[in-house]
Amino acid sequence: MKYQIVYDNWGRLRLRCGQYAFSKKQGYGIESLLSAEKGVLQVRTSWVNGGILIQYEEGAGLRERILKTVAQLKRNELQEAEASSETKLREIDEEFKRNLAKMLIKRFVIRPLLPGPVRLAITVCKALGYWKRAGESLARGKLNVEVLDGASIAAAFIQRDTNTAGSIMFLLSVSDLLEDYTHRRMRSALSQSLAVNVDTVWLCDRDGNEVSCPMEKIAIGDRIRVRAGSLIPLDGTVTEGEAMVNESSMTGEPLPVLRRKGATVYAGTVVEEGSIVVAVRALASDTRINKIIDMIDQSETMKAGVQSRAEKLADSIVPFSFLGASLVFAFTRNLTKALSVLMVDYSCAIKLCTPISVISAMREASNRKILVKGGKYLEAFAKADTIVFDKTGTLTEACPHVSKVYAFEPYTREEVLRLSACIEEHFPHSMAKAVVRQAQKEKLRHEEEHSEVEYVVAHGVVTAINGKRALIGSRHFVAEDEHIPISPKQQEVIDQEFNGCSLLYLAVGGALAGIIGIDDPPREDAPKIVQALKECGFENLIMMTGDSESAAREVCGKVGINRWFSQVLPEEKAFMIEKLKAEGHTVIMVGDGVNDSPALAAADVSVAVKDGSDIAREVADVTFLTSDLYNLVIMRELSRRLFLRIERNYRFILTFNTGLLIFGLAGILAPAATAFLHNLSTMGVSALSMRPFLEERKTGEIQEK
Repeated sequence: MKYQIVYDNWGRLRLRCGQYAFSKKQGYGIESLLSAEKGVLQVRTSWVNGGILIQYEEGAGLRERILKTVAQLKRNELQEAEASSETKLREIDEEFKRNLAKMLIKRFVIRPLLPGPVRLAITVCKALGYWKRAGESLARGKLNVEVLDGASIAAAFIQRDTNTAGSIMFLLSVSDLLEDYTHRRMRSALSQSLAVNVDTVWLCDRDGNEVSCPMEKIAIGDRIRVRAGSLIPLDGTVTEGEAMVNESSMTGEPLPVLRRKGATVYAGTVVEEGSIVVAVRALASDTRINKIIDMIDQSETMKAGVQSRAEKLADSIVPFSFLGASLVFAFTRNLTKALSVLMVDYSCAIKLCTPISVISAMREASNRKILVKGGKYLEAFAKADTIVFDKTGTLTEACPHVSKVYAFEPYTREEVLRLSACIEEHFPHSMAKAVVRQAQKEKLRHEEEHSEVEYVVAHGVVTAINGKRALIGSRHFVAEDEHIPISPKQQEVIDQEFNGCSLLYLAVGGALAGIIGIDDPPREDAPKIVQALKECGFENLIMMTGDSESAAREVCGKVGINRWFSQVLPEEKAFMIEKLKAEGHTVIMVGDGVNDSPALAAADVSVAVKDGSDIAREVADVTFLTSDLYNLVIMRELSRRLFLRIERNYRFILTFNTGLLIFGLAGILAPAATAFLHNLSTMGVSALSMRPFLEERKTGEIQEK
């Protein structure tokens, strides 16, 4: 592709390829292609003039590589792509600025130049829309803000003050534009976070073998295996097996449903129990994204309680505005003073600024790689006094490693590790990943030697190897649930060799084959985070784990948690959460595994960390898209400052509008002035409600802007 260098300096390169050198979607493809170059910081394209703006890190011949890549592009071979999340946000910002500029130009530049009758006709046409909405509200038996807006405009017309009516409608239009912009920007920011991100799947060939396959190579008609704890990556039809599938992302229903041969399953849903083979029917997963975003945006159950209360309070104030205007007119017989009262209402600002504040907080969380599924979880986060942690992968390192492998006769150490990796590679838990990594590190080939595996949501996997029943999991699962004997001599070896480690027990053919010790040290930042959470006002910090007492005690001692429960089953975690709630505590649960999902569902607010299982992220109300647990502190501060801002907004709205009423009744301000100042203050409060709540200093501390 031919280009002209328009600007080239300080890691910033602007190219011009000519008018309409590529389409809009081809421009997105160019952005995606160039952004993949290591060292490229940002790429923007303009399909109208064929412009390409690249910001990059200087050095290592990157500029030459960029120019070479652009030169090799051919218009008829350019790939089309969808706009990235960053591009969509930029386009929404630009559209908002354009629309605002158009409104200002029409109001203050074009309108004064029009003849009086034309201005009047335009004002009446606009007023008809407000009166229509007011009439529809009255027909439903509601006396709400829309009725008040329509009445204010009508009152201005009765006084033949069309300029005041026009000003009211202009300010209401700007407020609507501001609210719509905030909603759209948040929805776009969430889209990237909610995408189904699966790199590889288990592809079933014609012989029934399973092969790990990159997601991009899957075609319609291919058959993929999805096991318990995994997310279904594509829409399709079940051809083999049966499973309990959590479809809350599609339907909002929390209980899993049975899906067997012939049933349809959807991308983004999660297999809780069982295993199925899915024939791929569609490659797009947009439906899931749209469903979740719509649920967040529209569902009353997801709104913060303060938001719902604000909306109810706003509508409940409207009758008093009408009553006040009527009383003023009855006592003064002055329509101007009565109109001044009608022009000033508390409800509009209250109803508008509260949801904008909540949405802005959710958007700020999203910008910080924290996905919040509803405003009510911010409210619960602000009120919570108890936080419960899972251990493995949450308080401990996200990448545990195998510290020791011990084999019991007749097995060797290498056989124990190889067989364990063969079974565990199908499951997403961090301890399973550690076993697989160790086998790869030791170059132990672990081909499929087992039959179909079954994940039991109580720390264990069951399968058959060479005709023998094989188990791997916790001591509780292997020794107590499956009744595998552990001799006194074996127990002595375990006590001596594995003190303080997290243990996986491997049993084959009804006998203990070996033990794998997982060294799972606490995160380096965990003690500071625990201390910061205590300073944030959390009175109870608790750790629950299925691990041994010694492992739990060691981790809690290092991070500063003085209350823990060890060898806890998933259903017991959920029971303990319910017990804490019954005692009057507001509970946050932080976890990452399949076994955490019952407790996550039971908590007032559930938090899943980045490297958690698909089902943990699906069940969670808040998902961290990074592995930084300091996000808990950020969420606490963000939610608290959200409600401080709402309280300040309430105080300002009450004080300012009361002042306008007094000045209006005293005759100091005319109705047009009170209407202008009231709507201007509403816009101002709404705009200020969009300000960032937090900023991070270099030290990692948080302060309010």
